[in-house]
Amino acid sequence: MNYLRNTLLLLSFVFSISLSAKDTPNSRQARRIFNEVYEKTFGNEGSTLHYAVNIIGIFKTEGTIWYKNKKSKFVDERYNSFCDGTTYWLVERKKQTVHIHDAQSEKRDKYATKFVFYPENFLYSIKDMSSHFELTLKAKPHTKGIKLVRVLLDKRTHNPLSLRVKLGIIWTTVKISNYKCGGISESIFDFPKDKYKNYKVIDHRLE
Repeated sequence: MNYLRNTLLLLSFVFSISLSAKDTPNSRQARRIFNEVYEKTFGNEGSTLHYAVNIIGIFKTEGTIWYKNKKSKFVDERYNSFCDGTTYWLVERKKQTVHIHDAQSEKRDKYATKFVFYPENFLYSIKDMSSHFELTLKAKPHTKGIKLVRVLLDKRTHNPLSLRVKLGIIWTTVKISNYKCGGISESIFDFPKDKYKNYKVIDHRLE
């Protein structure tokens, strides 16, 4: 599950890419499109999308996620999470447990460091594939963690369609649907305490 959550966060890492040393017309086009997608997905208006995750055919799940600036929320088959930019709540519905973390704490997920993304460690390009664009990020030699990222964007709207990430020898695929940007209310990121008042609470901020 933690692997899944950070896979979704890769959308944020990937779309925040900046121009690398290999400055070409192709890479400049990739940067412009990334900036556009980043702004409409994580900007002031916010966005929502449905995701279906497949980790090399072994683990599959799906759910819905919302973004707005540093805030996020997701709901999947077993978990809910809420982040208001300061505090992060992870709800394990089966265990009826709520875990609370500082939003920026690395302790909230042991896989977080595996997904750290540094734009200067990648060469990136864009390919026109008729109905969509394929954006490829290839890690430079000796780069740890993420080795390759491929993002498909609708050619007309530039909405994200899928994300493929290679971490070591493992491929993770995220299919994206029902993408919508704009009109996301701030209240959706508020943690509904009353709904989980009978759940066990573990506050990791005190650790």
